[in-house]
Amino acid sequence: MNAQVRRFIKTAFAFLILGLLLGLSMLVQRELYGVWPPPYVISAHKHVIFVGFVMFMILGVALWIFPRAREDDPRFRPARIDFVYGLLLTGTLARFIGELLRGYANLDALRWLILAAGLAQAAAFVLYIWTIWYRIRPVGRARR
Repeated sequence: MNAQVRRFIKTAFAFLILGLLLGLSMLVQRELYGVWPPPYVISAHKHVIFVGFVMFMILGVALWIFPRAREDDPRFRPARIDFVYGLLLTGTLARFIGELLRGYANLDALRWLILAAGLAQAAAFVLYIWTIWYRIRPVGRARR
């Protein structure tokens, strides 16, 4: 398992812990104090679990199990995957923090932060797919 794969998977686990902590906090507030979380806080929780944990895990495992890139592959570059990782990490953290804060403050700046973060995430996913596309191919016995 190379460093890029480990980085994606360890980041996924960090997001899972963050999501679990927020989820437990919301559960305590609801069950002990009767305080339901605002919709933006629920969105932040779902987002950190589904994008932060699930998608980082999927992208990391895909890098690990897909066949190696061919030498003539015009798209796959490790530096491009590093860029995708940074863009997705930044976008996911910014969106999580923005939605969490937005649950308690109605600031226009937070709307723009959430929007920009969502665009960064979408761009990261499209670039990842574009970069890894040619690695999705038959190898070994499946090729014969």
